[in-house]
Amino acid sequence: MKFLDQAKIYIRSGDGGAGCASFRREKFIEYGGPNGGDGGRGGDIIIKGVSNLNTLIDFRYQQHFKAERGQNGMGKNRSGKNGEDLIIKVPVGTQLLADDKKTVIADINEEGQTIVLAKGGNGGFGNAHFKSSVNQSPRRANSGLEGQEMWIWLQLKLIADVGLVGLPNAGKSTFLHAISRARPKIADYPFTTLYPQLGVVYLADHEFILADLPGLIEGAHEGAGLGTRFLNHVERCQVLCHLIDGSQEDVAGAYKIIRHELKSYGANLVDKPEVIGLNKIDLLTEEERKKKCKALEKASGHQVFPISAGLGQDLNPLLYALLHYVRKEKEY
Repeated sequence: MKFLDQAKIYIRSGDGGAGCASFRREKFIEYGGPNGGDGGRGGDIIIKGVSNLNTLIDFRYQQHFKAERGQNGMGKNRSGKNGEDLIIKVPVGTQLLADDKKTVIADINEEGQTIVLAKGGNGGFGNAHFKSSVNQSPRRANSGLEGQEMWIWLQLKLIADVGLVGLPNAGKSTFLHAISRARPKIADYPFTTLYPQLGVVYLADHEFILADLPGLIEGAHEGAGLGTRFLNHVERCQVLCHLIDGSQEDVAGAYKIIRHELKSYGANLVDKPEVIGLNKIDLLTEEERKKKCKALEKASGHQVFPISAGLGQDLNPLLYALLHYVRKEKEY
């Protein structure tokens, strides 16, 4: 299934049905009086969060959503039928934005959460509603009110406990493959990952969700490479897992590039807890490994976990460090 995390849709709630102007006419009944029924109410547009979706791809093929209008009132005091509500299902983690793409209307972050985004129009009154002691044969009836319409943006922010970041070719997809049942595309060239991948990590009696994001490059906040297109998915994460390619010369410089891009993006990403992994240690000598770990620790101020995702070597210490932060944030 193709990943899509943004979509623009048009919604319109149902119009209210018109009231009816009619009079009772029966044989041998001289003064029948008004008996026009009220119109039915238009259907609402309802947004509902569901857990069995993880992309907005369905909204690429349908962008217009209209609820059913109310039925017109009828004679013999028969009210029109209310229009059916239209329920639009979206993945949990979807934000609803106004047409300006900045104003947040709602945030769907729980399964089963619903919000009435556009209320249907009320039905009009029939002439029986206007009958009174001074006006016993009213000939007026109201039209139903129009429904609400608007364009909105849907923006999906994946709900994951851990966000996996790093430069292209840092081995993030290989790492995700090694620690979960996710099967992302793996190749020996940059930008293999073109959209976020999710994996569930089972560790001891615990589990957490990890999101692998497409690689960032220098200048990503200005649109270079894939830019910061997918960094919004990290905003909900409790901790960042920063992977560094140990086979490159300047590992400290690679670390600083990603930190600069996170800072330039904003949303307090640089303030999130961070666990650093030096990947591809199977390609290094013992002396090179120690030297690069020391350089990374000096640049980051954090402990560095040397690992080999390709060989599945020394992964547990890094995973337990991630689990520590995930549990700590959830308890808090």
